[in-house]
Amino acid sequence: MSQKKVYILGGSQSDFTRNIVREGLSLFDLFADTVRSGMTKCQINPSDIQVGHVSNFVGDLFNGQGHLGGFLGHVDPALAYLPASRHEAACASGSMALLGAMADIESGRYDLACVVGIEIMRNVSGEQAANYLRPAAWADKEWLDTPYVWPCAFDDLVSAYQQRHGVDMAHLRAISQKNYRNARSNPNAQTRKWQFSENSFSGDEGANPTVVGSIRRQDCGQISDGAAVVFLASETRAKEYARTRNMNLEDLPYIKGWGHINAPMLLKEKLRLSEGQDYIFPHVRKLFEQTLSRAGMGSIEEIQGMEVHDCFNITEYMILDHSGLYKPGEAWRAIETGQTSAGGKLPINMSGGLIGLGHPVGATGVRMALDAYNQVTYSAGGNQIDDVRNMMTFNLGGSTTTCASLIIGR
Repeated sequence: MSQKKVYILGGSQSDFTRNIVREGLSLFDLFADTVRSGMTKCQINPSDIQVGHVSNFVGDLFNGQGHLGGFLGHVDPALAYLPASRHEAACASGSMALLGAMADIESGRYDLACVVGIEIMRNVSGEQAANYLRPAAWADKEWLDTPYVWPCAFDDLVSAYQQRHGVDMAHLRAISQKNYRNARSNPNAQTRKWQFSENSFSGDEGANPTVVGSIRRQDCGQISDGAAVVFLASETRAKEYARTRNMNLEDLPYIKGWGHINAPMLLKEKLRLSEGQDYIFPHVRKLFEQTLSRAGMGSIEEIQGMEVHDCFNITEYMILDHSGLYKPGEAWRAIETGQTSAGGKLPINMSGGLIGLGHPVGATGVRMALDAYNQVTYSAGGNQIDDVRNMMTFNLGGSTTTCASLIIGR
């Protein structure tokens, strides 16, 4: 199918080390600061923005606040009557907001969209946070005997891999170690100043305690406060943006391909559907295929880097395993040979990912797109990938219930 080009003009993200409530600030303060920062950084006049898309999963529970599209009307007087909507798909909420904004631009309704993702999650106890995140699963059918739904869910994924292909926990811990290492160079990363011992990525109960089953502390993504914003534009608007800044249109990245697929809510049903198949999640493989196809690409070999959803290290392993870089069950080869590390064939999560950078749920998909933009415009600082032309994101919600991806390049 033909696809109109949607350009990315840039954006901004907050520092994920921040604890917003402890600073005496609110959800709106973080929202407004991030949008204003993005407009300033990208030299965008608020009056030029024609539509807003906001991604947020559980502001209603963590902050007692929903209907976040209405916040845009308080950011700047020029946005007082901006049409806006909120998008929710658990941890894939950010990608749903991006796809909604893309559809608005592709349809010709609007030429310039503001997409902002946000979540404040550090204002409650860990146990309460886990309870608030439960609805991303089928709340009264899955993992009912534990307060820690998501460690249990992805421990089940580890078990599925062990049964079907086998998986070495050392390879999973190497993913975490890589992502924490990448985070040290990211000025917005939640863990950039964290210190680890030689046992932090081992089976040592003191340095890396068990959370549940095979899942240990350093296997997990972070509970974070944060926000990210990007601005999407039609080709007509992007040309004008470039002209007024003495740039060439070719200097601006655009979304070359996209993918969006859902699977049944229950993890057991997903695994039942893939019984007897090489891929544990055939729908994840299908997402890779549709995204690459829409970009006119034949394989993952045409991608130079990825930002993926490492809510747990097994999740990054699973995404890599479905990418087509190796046969199913052989993703460990890329890890052992350093292909997913800095300087490798396919660096993954140079930002630090959800493990190293942080995971404010509603912001994650938007943040991934921003990091992809930074890479292909060679503005990623100490996390820059050499000779990068095309970046791919992979964002998921629940136990891979909602999956979405973008290919961003110039």
